[in-house]
Amino acid sequence: MELYLPSDSVTGRAMDVDLLADYLELTAFFADDSTARGADLVDAASLAAEERDGMDGEIRHGPHTLIERGANRIRQRRTILGSAYPFELGHRGEMVTCRVDDAALGQAAYVLSLVLSHLRSVSPVLDRSNLHPRDEEVRRLRQYFQGCATAALAAEVQGAAWSFGFPRPDGSGFLEKLEQIWRTLRDGTVARQAGAPDRPKDDHIDVFAARTHPDGLPGFLLAVGQVATGANWRQKSLIGHQTGFKRSWFSTPPVTDFIPYMVVPFATEDKRFVDDVGRLGNVLHRLRVPSRVTEAAELAEAGVAIEGYDGLTEVAGWVAAYRDRARAA
Repeated sequence: MELYLPSDSVTGRAMDVDLLADYLELTAFFADDSTARGADLVDAASLAAEERDGMDGEIRHGPHTLIERGANRIRQRRTILGSAYPFELGHRGEMVTCRVDDAALGQAAYVLSLVLSHLRSVSPVLDRSNLHPRDEEVRRLRQYFQGCATAALAAEVQGAAWSFGFPRPDGSGFLEKLEQIWRTLRDGTVARQAGAPDRPKDDHIDVFAARTHPDGLPGFLLAVGQVATGANWRQKSLIGHQTGFKRSWFSTPPVTDFIPYMVVPFATEDKRFVDDVGRLGNVLHRLRVPSRVTEAAELAEAGVAIEGYDGLTEVAGWVAAYRDRARAA
């Protein structure tokens, strides 16, 4: 096993604290003793500095600073996610331990998001190791995250949710699925209109989630989510898309507003988040999705329809199998 810490995160002027925390988490997840130590981060940073500046390269920020910043970010994640966070920090902040509960779907969603954040198309951390998921496996992981996003949006609005992104889990066609959803929502009439895309697949909407009222009338919480796992996720905003979507696929358009969401597996920069929300709508990221997946369990137990929720146990199974496979390697 050889995880890679990019040199810019430790030798440049700006320190990427999320990347430092991710490196420690992945190290702990893969380790035979489920533990990462501050020395692991310092060693990786030293190698990164040598690659960038040659044998005389130095860690710009100092070993103690690296450990402290990485530990602080992990401490923040623990505070934000609570029981949905599968890592613990030693009291001195120099040791991180992985405590994945195989029955905890929120923790599985976190590990899945962590791995998706470091696919080779996004990050070099896993690329040089023998731990990178296989190509077929990557496709499956993205489908798993679609399921997590559907559950997360259900919890966000405290209502039913449908997985609309192509390929749909039930194999349905575009209009067939839209008509199915609107038999519940009942606001507007689904019908393809002139000028609509010929092969829409999902027309950029991956999840619908709604909290309707018993009176069956319009004017309710209706979230539409774009689920993105690629590095270009900030270019996929749904803001402004609802007008064209309603015009294309309804003879009588819904009067209920679509609330745009972006759902991603990444840990986002706090200082950039205000701009992200302004450009993308509400954003569910790695520090939000796992908690919402945990909350979705109560909805599912109460009989609220969350498409694909039962399949989330496969995510937990994959996490356990992936960890065992990596340790064996």
